Amino acid sequence: MYDVIVVGARCAGSPLAMLLARKGHRVLVLDRAAFPRDTVSTHYVQPSGLARLRRWGLLDRLAATGCPPITEAVWWFGDDLSVRGFAPPYEGVAMALAPRRTVLDALLVAAAREAGAEVRERCTVRSLLRDDTGRVVGVRYDSRGREHTARAAVVVGADGRNSLVARETGAETYHERPPLTVVYYAYWRGLPSARRHLNEVYLVGDKQIGVIPTHDDLCLVQAARPHAFYPTYRTDIEGHYHKAIAEAAPGLARELAGAQRVDRFRGTADLPNFYRTPYGPGWALVGDAGYHKDPLTGQGISDAWRDAELLAGAIDRAVTGAEEWQGALAGYERARNAASELMYEFTCEAAGFDLDPMTRQLVRVVAEHREDADRFFGMIAGSVPAEEFFAPDNLLAMLGRLPADALAEPTGTKGA
Repeated sequence: MYDVIVVGARCAGSPLAMLLARKGHRVLVLDRAAFPRDTVSTHYVQPSGLARLRRWGLLDRLAATGCPPITEAVWWFGDDLSVRGFAPPYEGVAMALAPRRTVLDALLVAAAREAGAEVRERCTVRSLLRDDTGRVVGVRYDSRGREHTARAAVVVGADGRNSLVARETGAETYHERPPLTVVYYAYWRGLPSARRHLNEVYLVGDKQIGVIPTHDDLCLVQAARPHAFYPTYRTDIEGHYHKAIAEAAPGLARELAGAQRVDRFRGTADLPNFYRTPYGPGWALVGDAGYHKDPLTGQGISDAWRDAELLAGAIDRAVTGAEEWQGALAGYERARNAASELMYEFTCEAAGFDLDPMTRQLVRVVAEHREDADRFFGMIAGSVPAEEFFAPDNLLAMLGRLPADALAEPTGTKGA
């Protein structure tokens, strides 16, 4: 009998297990993968996420793997408009990291084990166990060809956007938006050394291009298109990938012509935008299982760690009797939603390839003023509260700095 069973051992599950084990709870983690194992990911960890990693005593360990610190960002909205800057420090952290998931996930699994959680790999959860009242009391899983059961006071689904736990409990979905993009990416070696510490994004027409430095002197280069383009994209992934980059970022296309692609293309069109009710009798959800949005703004890993902290506190209070289950978990849902709702709306708008006129004017402002640019990136990174950045007084103040001759809409593409 465990206090908590966590289904899924990646970015949400292992940190949750680690935090609960550090509080003295008996935790079992089950994952069908054997680590290290890769997965489709944006890789990007915001300064707010790294601040949590430092609080957990793991940031130095990740930095020691050789992942390059990202200290500058540029977003292009056409050849005549770019926003350059970087987020103000978050709790003293003044960088981002974009680690390979083979490195990051293995590190998190090891940390969960070190904290005392029992992590079982190559285990596929097949169904939930319930008592006579319908309360979830455990799981049924397969391991090495044999069926097993395990019981716990709480079962947590940290098993991604297609969560089995969410499906079996009928977790309600709300604030839904349809998938907005299809994204494919590849790793490249041999790009200019100036990219070693730079995150670059192009938002041009119906194309989104991103360049992120990662381990082993590689850069992840992604090309996203509207979701409706998926049937066409998949007919010739490499051809449409290079065509999108050539049209939106011709300078980058020339760099790729002299670089080496490492490994195959990866990607997905399965990018729904939603919240789920993240708890019920004996169960909870965390990470992408409970809340998911388009990867454009690179929030997934940092959000998973934020929510793992929130949920660990809520479960600890409920299991120890400090607070009743309903109140503790309802508080977790409120805190998660309050921390994410404005970024959710901003991400969905930016991923829709159609910024409204007011947003374009604000982009003009932040492009002209480095302090505003840093606050813009801070809003994305979590070091500037989104509610503060989008507060009416702040927006009016920024628009007041807009030059009269800067109201024209951005056009064209960035060429060099």
